[in-house]
Amino acid sequence: MLRVITRNSPATYFEDRNGETGFEYELVKRFADDLGVELKIETADNLDDLFSQIGKPNGPVLAAAGLVSSEQRKKQVRFSHPYLEVTPQIIYRNGQSRPTDAAALAGKKIMVLKGSSHAEQLAQLKQQYPGIEYEESDAVEVVDLLRMVDEGQIDLTLVDSNEVAMNQVYFPNVRVAFDLGDARSQSWAVAPGEDNSLLNEINSYLDKVKKNGTLQRLKDRYYGHVDVLGYMGATTFAQHLQQRLPKYEQHFKAYAKQEKVDWRLLAAIGYQESLWQPAVTSKTGVRGLMMLTQNTAQAMGVSNRLDPKQSIMGGAKYLAYMKDQLDESIEEPDRTWFALAAYNVGSGHLDDARKLAAKEGLNPNKWLDVKKILPRLSQKQWYSKTRYGYARGGEPVHFVANIRRYYDILTWVTQPQLEGNQVAEGNLHVPGVDKSKPNQETPPL
Repeated sequence: MLRVITRNSPATYFEDRNGETGFEYELVKRFADDLGVELKIETADNLDDLFSQIGKPNGPVLAAAGLVSSEQRKKQVRFSHPYLEVTPQIIYRNGQSRPTDAAALAGKKIMVLKGSSHAEQLAQLKQQYPGIEYEESDAVEVVDLLRMVDEGQIDLTLVDSNEVAMNQVYFPNVRVAFDLGDARSQSWAVAPGEDNSLLNEINSYLDKVKKNGTLQRLKDRYYGHVDVLGYMGATTFAQHLQQRLPKYEQHFKAYAKQEKVDWRLLAAIGYQESLWQPAVTSKTGVRGLMMLTQNTAQAMGVSNRLDPKQSIMGGAKYLAYMKDQLDESIEEPDRTWFALAAYNVGSGHLDDARKLAAKEGLNPNKWLDVKKILPRLSQKQWYSKTRYGYARGGEPVHFVANIRRYYDILTWVTQPQLEGNQVAEGNLHVPGVDKSKPNQETPPL
């Protein structure tokens, strides 16, 4: 058994209704599978607890928690080869004075995780700028720090860029003031000592997943689509979660269950297509909440595309159909991203892109590779070589990225274990949107 300790956060490890997930979890689960052993995950209450647990008798032997090596930490643990580069960023609240350099941090209310590399950074900075004051807390996680900035409870925090990118959409008032220092590497950690057997296995594994593309695919899965929403997009989506989704949520759930797809994925498609507006008609003739063509609607048994219930039923059937049409060799999660692309551009053009990808030496079963090729379908030198010809190939790439982001948000805000501002009074709530304001419908976009 491989006992691993980590942090409970969106960027490391958490549980949703489908089970355990998170970037660090996926990476360490593959390591355990490589070793042929069972994985046992433990979560630490705070960073001090995490470091103190490593190497204890019958305790975790490995920490996989987005850790940055430092001179102080090297006295406690041994670090693996790096696997992810991140940049520490000063975070402030939109509407407040933006600090532009380290000197501007003086006099601000700053909080960081206790025992973190960020606390070490600020301690070093304080020697140069004595006016800098900060609090270390072991009672919060990164999400809490961002929420506190978002709500004005603290002025600033210091967080790694990957966690900012992943969480910023949940906190629309949060902004990056500036990067504090250069990019740094994240690594796993093992107990100190002379036995290098586990560390050697870890380093060999990390080198392998870098070389074979597994690490890049995981990065793309968790971080490759996190920047598709800006402030306005995040704010609008948060409002629509409260004002529009409740009208149609029961239909998304019912037809998703019928077609054996995740209702939140189906809802994310609906938002991308129409912003959950049932009477939308495009200039090309597609209509309704799921923006179905006339031919697709007829094939899926939809008689009235402007009826939201029928439209959602048709969208669910069409998504399931597209997924079933895919080559059996395409595995999850890529199978879902391919199905979404086919939903948007059609399975014929998707097949063309997969064939072009194979000719270019790329993997036709990996979305990370095929999404590089799809935009070429709008270039004559490429589409002239295909069976189905020209397509606006960039559109399905953006379509999939947007839906993945909306799906991420829906997954996060519907987790049953969320507390406080993440779920309010049993209803969907995205932090940063004041539920006390009148529930006025945002004008159609």
